Amino acid sequence: MTASTRPFIPVAKPFIGAEEKQAVMEVLDSGQLAQGPRTEAFERAFAEYVGAKHAIGVNSGTAALIVALQANGVGPGDEVITSPFSFIATATSIIACGATPVFVDVDPFDFNLDPGQLEDAITDQTKAVMPVHIFGHPARIAEIAEICEDNDLALVEDAAQAHGAAHQGRPVGTFGTGCFSFYPTKNMMTGEGGILTTNDDEVAHRARLIRAHGQERRYLHEAFGLNWRMQEMNAAIGLVQLGRLEGWNETRIANATRLSELIRVVETPRVRDGDRHVFHQYTIRVTGDRDALQQKLQEAGVGTAVHYPIPIHEQPIIREMGFGEGSFPVAEAAARAVLSLPVHPALGPEDVEYIAATVNRLAGP
Repeated sequence: MTASTRPFIPVAKPFIGAEEKQAVMEVLDSGQLAQGPRTEAFERAFAEYVGAKHAIGVNSGTAALIVALQANGVGPGDEVITSPFSFIATATSIIACGATPVFVDVDPFDFNLDPGQLEDAITDQTKAVMPVHIFGHPARIAEIAEICEDNDLALVEDAAQAHGAAHQGRPVGTFGTGCFSFYPTKNMMTGEGGILTTNDDEVAHRARLIRAHGQERRYLHEAFGLNWRMQEMNAAIGLVQLGRLEGWNETRIANATRLSELIRVVETPRVRDGDRHVFHQYTIRVTGDRDALQQKLQEAGVGTAVHYPIPIHEQPIIREMGFGEGSFPVAEAAARAVLSLPVHPALGPEDVEYIAATVNRLAGP
């Protein structure tokens, strides 16, 4: 089948089946639409899946980050160390708490925050560290957790892309306060939504207050909070999708493994020994004109995406803080080189082979 006759392969493809539709209809029929028994059931199931004591559902991955930071005591005047190579919400969630993001460059191996540079960034104002498990590959989170413990710092894991990932056999989201997103393109989705995980009873208690206007019982507001609650329809979808997640993750890993076996002309994703990469994105590194290759792949019927073309510290809203080009060279080099290929579970073996063959043809010498 030629590129002109075969169906276009999108870079992401959310799955919505009959069970998800039925779950939503049951919520609508029940009349209980806002945070209720389905949210509680989803929280219990997700906590069990991750291996955490608590899970607190919210209405987006960004909300999970904000609530997690506030539940760990982050506020005005504080600094939070994080990665410059991520989606903007990683930084703006810190700003939303009144705190200041402080960036540390990333490890060229996996594009995650480099623990070797972390301690030099710690000041008297540092309150927390928020690494990102980028693309589904876990950060060196055990090293980061040890540094946080030695310096009495909170650890918030931005695991928005890492549902089911593990570092040295331990699931992400259990080293500190984990934050997951259920946006439609994630490894599992709820339409919109997020969840945070923790083994700390006090953090969990504060998070539950913060997500519901600071109230533990109706109209008694004990802390500052806003409406970050999860809707029952989102939780109902999440319960169904959580049951599919492991099968989807295994398919993503298999697709990624096959792509890496077949692709010969560009650098394919690296996976650290002992880690579980769940391939929210399958991200190659392109030498030469990345944007031209992306256009050629589009014309050949292969969808792609660039995550992320502009590092956070070069975004206009963050540049005002005094950062500029050259501040974090590894992140900047990554932004110029990365290109994500389809890896989602809807791919068939012939799709994977076509993607690899097309990359080899178009990116080769």
